[in-house]
Amino acid sequence: MTLLARTTVLFLLLWGLPVQATTVLTLAHVYAPEHPSNIACQFFADEVKTRSQGRLLVEISGDASLGDETSILKALMNGSLDLSVNSQGPTAAFVPEFGALGLPFLFLDAETVWRVLDGPVGQQLAQRSATKGLVVLGFWDSGLRHFSNSVRPLLAPADFVGLKFRTPPDPVTAGIVEALGGKSQEVKFSDLYSALQYETVDGQENPLIVVQTARLYEVQKYFSLTGHKYSTTHLLLSKRAWDRLSARDREIVLAAAKASTRYQRTLTQNVETETYNALLARGVRFNKVDTKPFIAATAPIYDQWYASPIGDYVRAVVQAARNKP
Repeated sequence: MTLLARTTVLFLLLWGLPVQATTVLTLAHVYAPEHPSNIACQFFADEVKTRSQGRLLVEISGDASLGDETSILKALMNGSLDLSVNSQGPTAAFVPEFGALGLPFLFLDAETVWRVLDGPVGQQLAQRSATKGLVVLGFWDSGLRHFSNSVRPLLAPADFVGLKFRTPPDPVTAGIVEALGGKSQEVKFSDLYSALQYETVDGQENPLIVVQTARLYEVQKYFSLTGHKYSTTHLLLSKRAWDRLSARDREIVLAAAKASTRYQRTLTQNVETETYNALLARGVRFNKVDTKPFIAATAPIYDQWYASPIGDYVRAVVQAARNKP
């Protein structure tokens, strides 16, 4: 506590005035400062501060300053970290149900994902996360993922043969790469740029926003608009941090999370269009593909997940995604 803060508290105590305690919550993520998820984190922090009249504060540690996503999730579950924003691949290592959201060509637009996650399927996912010590405050948006590489255009599954692609710690993504004939290699996101630069791997897959903020266009030549899977991010709170909050503070955090979820989703959609145009201006050439051969090649992945221990939940996700409202 600073000298000014100590003096203020002493003054209030001497005059018998109530002292308003400040609670600081730490939020960690791996995104660059200009990424929509980091901007939304700042929005969330501002909302919490405003709604609590400065009694609750959120300190943001971004750009992987507190480690990669796996480290962040472990800290969240053991209570040494309060908040995080994580992508679905690493989270699926602890809550396997998150993997179902990334099945190939399941979601074709953001509105369908939001409808599914804001309904019973999302509620079930939040309940299963709670059993692992993770409180889901909101399902955010990262957009469709696309492939790139430095060897040749990827126009059909046959073009993947013999190429090595970086994948996150996500079995669905690895399965997609291998079903298309490529080789998958898990690489930390913080090491991705150098892995592409030094050709440890030939290619990668990510939303266009990540291609822009991580400057992957500098070390990749061919970009294909495959849209092979949808990628969500999620705002998480440690169960231990949740238990420490009063009922009133929980209401404040939930309200701020709801507002920031709306903000982040809209921001991501707007930035995605801007990013596409910005990459074109940088000289990036995009190849459009016929997705039918890709869909056929990756179809067996569904059977593998239906046969998994979470098969019932996977079927529920697929059914909800394919049912029109």
